[in-house]
Amino acid sequence: MPFWMLIEDFLQDLKTNKTRSLLTSAAVAWGTLAIVLMMAFGRGFRIRIESAMTNAGNNIIRVYGGQTGMKYRGLSEGRWINFTEEDARILRESIPQIRVAAPSYGRSNVRLIAGDRTATTYMEAVYPSFEFLRTMYPKAGGRFLNESDLVNKRRVIYLGADIADELFPRGHAVGSQLKLDGIPFTVVGVMQSKMQMGMSNGPDTERAIIPFTTFELLYPHRYLRMITVQPNRLADTQQVRREIYRVLGRKLRFDPDDREAIQMWDFVTNFKQMSAVFMGIEIFLGIMGGLTLLIAGVGIANIMYVVVTERTREIGIKLAIGARPRHITAQFIFESLLIVCMGGAVGMLISWGVVALMRAIPVGNAGLAYLGKPQISGIVVLITLTVLALIGLVAGVFPARKAARLDPVESLRYE
Repeated sequence: MPFWMLIEDFLQDLKTNKTRSLLTSAAVAWGTLAIVLMMAFGRGFRIRIESAMTNAGNNIIRVYGGQTGMKYRGLSEGRWINFTEEDARILRESIPQIRVAAPSYGRSNVRLIAGDRTATTYMEAVYPSFEFLRTMYPKAGGRFLNESDLVNKRRVIYLGADIADELFPRGHAVGSQLKLDGIPFTVVGVMQSKMQMGMSNGPDTERAIIPFTTFELLYPHRYLRMITVQPNRLADTQQVRREIYRVLGRKLRFDPDDREAIQMWDFVTNFKQMSAVFMGIEIFLGIMGGLTLLIAGVGIANIMYVVVTERTREIGIKLAIGARPRHITAQFIFESLLIVCMGGAVGMLISWGVVALMRAIPVGNAGLAYLGKPQISGIVVLITLTVLALIGLVAGVFPARKAARLDPVESLRYE
């Protein structure tokens, strides 16, 4: 049967049964809208969470002191393990797979005063490498701590974006003076705003950063808050973890198999686990959308069965004048696919419009910001088109086979 005749028959049926055809196409459009938007929002959410995790650290391992859970060479369990700067140096020198092992101090509830404004926050004393290890990038016009600050033990401070806004609501924090626990400091930079997961004592945007050596000059505390380690390669992460237990266990005298002696926050492993979880969520949303589309497919199949019944006499005439069963089969499959294509195209266009609108809306609420921006990827479009084609094909095959098997004589007698 020529292609133009298939189109002509479809248009004639569409004209005769406008309401039925439009409702069927609307069901397909709704199903398409559901699957595309669910997968688009799921993908946007996953990308946003992965970005927030990346903002907590750049392929790092945070190493914290703990309390021994095993006896070791006559020493009892329950001993506290604390780090010093020397431990970070030993890790760098003993484990060739480590690129950076940076020590840092921490102090809670430090008081910052700028003019008539006061804030209490968590403070870290760090090396300049923390800018890249912890993605603490400065806004334009400022800088992070540098080697000169470290060597000269300068009283300079780097502020998170939120605490800077709290202390300097009119801006112009860089170059301004403030007091940290009553000691004057100069602000050298303000951190860019960022979303973050994997926090330690609150988000980076709410903390104060000073040079490692300045902290040692001002405070008597000598035990580190943590050691931040960055492997040379992502593939080295697990080996580096094992070596950290071995090297520190030998120096600090605890069993290398004692996982309570020191605690680790492994960015790489956590990132992989969280990515797998959110990939699963994205797939689940896609399946739910696909089921919605499948229900529309059942509706199409029912409609096509009704069409076969209504056009029994027409089918009988075509068979009587020489049409072959495969021509009848092709006609109904073609009509089913066209209905699916019409509804799918409408649903896809609406989906693109909704996504474009959502991406254009600025998000000020922190909760909504975590949802991210919906994103329609090529794989989403491919999956949707594949599902649409399969549904259209399956929904048309069975009614088409029924039509092709009709007896011409009996069909002509049908009223």
